[in-house]
Formats: sequence, structure tokens, C-alpha cells
Amino acid sequence: MELRRQHQHGFEYVDEGQGPVLLLLHGLFGALSNWYDVVAEFSPRYRVIIPVLPVYDMPLLQATVPGLQQYVENFVEKLALPPTFTVLGNSLGGHIGLVYTLHNPSRVSQLVLTGSSGLFEDGMGGSFPKRGDYNFVRERVGYTFYDPSVATKELVDEVFAVTNSNAKCLRMISIARSAQRHNLARELHRIAVPVLLVWGLNDTITPPLVAHDFARLLPHATLRFLDHCGHAPMMERPQGFNYWLKQFLERSASESLRPATATAISA
Repeated sequence: MELRRQHQHGFEYVDEGQGPVLLLLHGLFGALSNWYDVVAEFSPRYRVIIPVLPVYDMPLLQATVPGLQQYVENFVEKLALPPTFTVLGNSLGGHIGLVYTLHNPSRVSQLVLTGSSGLFEDGMGGSFPKRGDYNFVRERVGYTFYDPSVATKELVDEVFAVTNSNAKCLRMISIARSAQRHNLARELHRIAVPVLLVWGLNDTITPPLVAHDFARLLPHATLRFLDHCGHAPMMERPQGFNYWLKQFLERSASESLRPATATAISA
């Protein structure tokens, strides 16, 4: 299937399927295509929405985690999304999803994080890509995955283009520094909704220890690992990622039909 982009109210986004809403948030170097397999699997039963986050185009002073969270708030309001929905986020998108949930606890019914920042992130292997050095960029993009071949030429070309634009680089650095400043360790206990953590066991950007920290700090977290998988499980291990996501969504749907309980799920 092709991800068809829509334009409305000044936003660019994908909106596929009908049913309960899944709001997907990509990362700093992410793209709509990162979520392709999730859209293909879940759009027959869910309404899957992916906003294009303006990480390279927003005003420089707004190029921060709070600025992107506000962008998502505006997007949700303008599209008049249902009162509650599920938020999924990878890398920076997970960080934004966490902050959105903290600011809008009544809107988020459940949260799915994969390779999320918010506690610790070794961005691009500890260094930003060097301008004009294609081989270096290819190596750093490959660092995202357990299998470097997942870093397609198209993906490497996109990152290479970003690193050769002063304006885009400034925004990238501003957002990355903002993510480091906005550590959420002291706030995660306030997130009361069920949270699914799907992590690559071979993630070198947000290592497995980070996933365990999230599981410890989030009151209602379920943690699942995927072996032979790096920082983007929905791309590198789509079948495994979709399996755990389906289990989580179906369990949450069945539990919502039962009388409310105070059960905490942890792993």
C-alpha cells in the first residue's frame, strides 16, 4: 500500500482506515515510511494517523520538545480527534508522546513506546553526522539498526541532505539538546494509563537498560524485547512489533469492557 499524504489546516499527515485512533509519532531522523508496516497491519481495523512533525521547518526558537508537543496538541485539536486515543512513538516521537500524555492525561487511553528518548539517548552513536561525508553518514544511520542493511540508500540520502543544510542542522541540534534537557524520570509516575514498551535487544541508542528504567518508573508498563533488533523495531522487526502491539491493543480493549480495577501491569 502507498501512504497517501493529506494536507489540511496547515498540517501534513497520513490518515488511513476507520475505527479507534492510533496516533503515530516519528523520531528526529524519522519519516512517515518508518511506520509503513504498522499502517498496513492495523488500518483495516483502526484509524491510523501520522502527522509529519516539522522538525526541520519550525521556527528555531520553537525547535524543542515542548514546541513539538504543542504542535501535536494543535494537530489533535484541528483534526477534531476523538476524546481518547492511543499514542505510539519511536525515539523522539516517544518522548513527545510522553510529554503529550503528561499534559493531556484525559486524551490518551494508552501509550506505546519503542526506542523512546526521555531518560537517556546516545544520539547517532554519540556524535552528529559530519557535513559532506557520505560514508560517515551511512555508518551513523546504520548504527540505528542491528542489521545495517536496513539503512537503505534512500534513508541515508535523506539524512545526508539534512546534514548539508545549515537551517535543518540548527533545528536538529536544538531539538536534540532539548530532549537531553527534558529528562522525565521524576514525572513518569504521573502517567496512569497502560504503557507498552517494545525494545530492540540490540538497541545502542537507547539501550535495553533504558527500557528497564522506563518499566520501573511507569506504574502500568509492560516490557517486551525483540532480539536481533536495534532502535526502530517497527522497521527492523515489523512482525514481532505488530504481534506485541496487537496483543496489547486487544487486551486493553477487553479490559475496558470490565469493571474498573486498580491492577498494575509490570514486566
